[in-house]
Amino acid sequence: MLLTHDGSTTRLCQALTGAPVGVYLHHQHRTTEVPTEVRDLLAGEVGEIWLQRVTSLYNTSGEVLMDNLSFTRLNSVPDWFIQGLDEGQAPIGHLLDQLFVKRKAVTTSSAVQNLLWDTVGKTDALASRSYQIATSDHAFMLIFEVFRGALTPQETMRT
Repeated sequence: MLLTHDGSTTRLCQALTGAPVGVYLHHQHRTTEVPTEVRDLLAGEVGEIWLQRVTSLYNTSGEVLMDNLSFTRLNSVPDWFIQGLDEGQAPIGHLLDQLFVKRKAVTTSSAVQNLLWDTVGKTDALASRSYQIATSDHAFMLIFEVFRGALTPQETMRT
């Protein structure tokens, strides 16, 4: 279910845990240098300013629910959206809830995926996915995410 849904991952994590989720900002920075495949997936131009961000969502016990890598074309989003990203306090899903967006699954290379793995230190290709976020006009964000063990039941059902 986690890998195939096309709605807000943040809301899904909150529903599964029954509580609000927190966000840990590993790092984010503005850059004009993004992998060519990111620029191609989002129809970006050379020299555009992008926000590259790595975060983890966690539950009330501090267990990691998921890790995320995102690239956002800053010239394609409203100022309030950029401000919310800069503050680093809210999951992207909370900001996206204020826009009409659609999600489309895409494939990313290991070079892009390693930008997340190198930060969080734990790979899990079977529990990860990549998708782009778009408005009705254009795609503006690429997200690569991996779901973690805190989203799986900790108790085994007895029969």
